[in-house]
Amino acid sequence: MTMNLVIQGEDVSTPDLKALHRIAMGASIERVSEQAFRITQADESTRDAVAGHCAPARLDWGFVREGAKLSDFGLIAMDMDSTLITIECIDEIADFAGRKAEVAAVTASAMRGEIDWPESLRRRVAALEGLEESALARVYAERLRFNPGAEALIAAARAAGVKTLLVSGGFTYFTDRVRERLKLDYAYSNVLVVEGGKLAGTTTGPLVDAGGKAGHVARLKRELGLARERVLAIGDGANDLPMMAEAGTSIAYHAKPVVKAKAGYALDHVGLEGVLNLFPAG
Repeated sequence: MTMNLVIQGEDVSTPDLKALHRIAMGASIERVSEQAFRITQADESTRDAVAGHCAPARLDWGFVREGAKLSDFGLIAMDMDSTLITIECIDEIADFAGRKAEVAAVTASAMRGEIDWPESLRRRVAALEGLEESALARVYAERLRFNPGAEALIAAARAAGVKTLLVSGGFTYFTDRVRERLKLDYAYSNVLVVEGGKLAGTTTGPLVDAGGKAGHVARLKRELGLARERVLAIGDGANDLPMMAEAGTSIAYHAKPVVKAKAGYALDHVGLEGVLNLFPAG
């Protein structure tokens, strides 16, 4: 199988490209976009040497089958917080309760896989008890922003006939609105309990944790009749790993080390447009 090496970064220098062309024993260098280049007919056995060169140069890299494209996939499954969007919604909600540092510390620990995720969610949601429900609208309006390339990726997927799934350990208040804005096909998340206009400090319904995320991906694979190879999953935290294991291709997006260690690709220096540089829409 012929493989190409895709190199991406904010600043891909000519000396780095030439060095990587030599290291990967490639045939030619092609421009993919302003931030990405393709080294054709690269030797995948040079993976460790490529990684060693790219790390200090702040470059993302990935070996991709020649001719691979976005429409090869039938489903793209992705996390929301810190993946599709720039924030962790629960941390920003907690800010309005004066408890952001406390909650953010638990979030970070859970994303690194250091503590049980359902327990971490219970503790974080409990910290929100008594907060006015209006804080959710403020977080959405004032703080929720899409990561670079998010809208382009979703639009390209839609144009290519690829279904899109948002699975989040966050809350339906946000995933429902993001689904509508981006015209996503599916979105699943946790439901915050509101009583008398205030957050009750609990959730209701099936928990969308690591197993819940993976379960939604597995179910949609069956319903859509997709082989594992036709699923692409994108995430950043430890609770995304089971979901990513359901996919034939996985991408760690600005992710924790435990996620990068198991993903097929890692994007650390570019936005979600990097997915389209790996798997072009055309």
